[in-house]
Amino acid sequence: MDSQVKYLLSLRAIRERAKIVGEAAKAGNLSHFDLHGDRLDDVADFVTSVIKRDFGPDKFDTIPPHGRWQHFEVGNVPRIADLVQKWKEAGCDDVELTRRLIDLFFVSVLLDAGAGDHWRYVEPGTDRTYERSEGIAVASLYMFNSLAFTASGSGNIPNVDGKGLEQLTTDALAAGFQVSDSNPMLGVESRAALLRSLGKSLLAHPDIFGAEGRPGNLVDHMLKTAGDSSKLDILIFWDILQNLLIPIWPKDRTTINGFPIGDAWPLSTLKKQAKSPQPGDSADYIQPFHKLTQWLTYSLMVPFQRVLGKQWVNGESLTALPEYRNGGLFVDLGVLSLKKESLDRGLKASGQELPLFEAGDDVIVEWRAMTLVLIDILYDKVLSRMENGVRLSMAQLLEAGTWKSGREIAAKRRPETKSSPIIIESDGTVF
Repeated sequence: MDSQVKYLLSLRAIRERAKIVGEAAKAGNLSHFDLHGDRLDDVADFVTSVIKRDFGPDKFDTIPPHGRWQHFEVGNVPRIADLVQKWKEAGCDDVELTRRLIDLFFVSVLLDAGAGDHWRYVEPGTDRTYERSEGIAVASLYMFNSLAFTASGSGNIPNVDGKGLEQLTTDALAAGFQVSDSNPMLGVESRAALLRSLGKSLLAHPDIFGAEGRPGNLVDHMLKTAGDSSKLDILIFWDILQNLLIPIWPKDRTTINGFPIGDAWPLSTLKKQAKSPQPGDSADYIQPFHKLTQWLTYSLMVPFQRVLGKQWVNGESLTALPEYRNGGLFVDLGVLSLKKESLDRGLKASGQELPLFEAGDDVIVEWRAMTLVLIDILYDKVLSRMENGVRLSMAQLLEAGTWKSGREIAAKRRPETKSSPIIIESDGTVF
């Protein structure tokens, strides 16, 4: 593999490139945003207050890591706990139980890009209605339990396999997600195509996922790499996921020397900061994020910990998730503001009160890079506001702090839609 490609697929590159963008922000050299660093303390105060409100004064150790598990239990309904109990009563051991959770979480996370402001999901047999990430989680759980992601489509043991994903039709996904003209969802076709591509890629890696291309077989592979140790390595895990997922992303994504690099995009700010700029779109000016892969990593870590009692090393290599809740927090609270030219362009594109940009627009790429920079700064500020030596991991800060705070401030500012302050034209495969 090309050394530039290998670097841009790494976790290290995400922070290192974002750090360059952060230096540009300090010097006032961002292309599309102005940074108002004096307002970061206000954000830290707000995020800390949300964490303390929900987990203080003595329950901070119960904050779960950011991951998909919690989304399935929206509305205080213990869907995963009930499912696990049912499997145990049927004689399922912990390794198979973990395989099944990995199966479920895998497809659910990859479906979890922005659904739009108008989509809703009514849980079957109830009057409970959910939206956005939690709605997608519950919908994917019902599809999983109905064997929608397995080739056999019969029996009573839910799992996921490559053939089942390859055969998934867009109509089947739309039906499972209750999509209609009156209940539209962004990017249904691209989500279905993503899962079909995932099926093909799973089948292409039988050494890890077995001849059937089952995501859950990753459990056996990781346990084998650990040997007698109770520790698993995030960096090994990351490379496996990147090798699996890079081929599945849409074909119009960024490439280096013909090799696709996923959620990584050219950024003018990186070129402006270069001491001796290279001609064209050099690999030196690419800002990687790999948001859905990181979200998947955070989510898949949890069953290994909770069910198998394994611990992860090199977890600090993971970054904040550069998506619209975390990023919207800094826009809504005035730390970042769009420069007039970029704002006017976004408003013209939307024709409404909020600016609109495509996911690969230079504005969005810069916003996402600054989101990473600012959450790393915010992390230290929030920790300094926690009494009695309370320590939170980045995954806990994302779960109980920034993501929740971003959602709450959006609901307060825009109660009808709860949307981000900057609208992203999504294809259902990035955010």
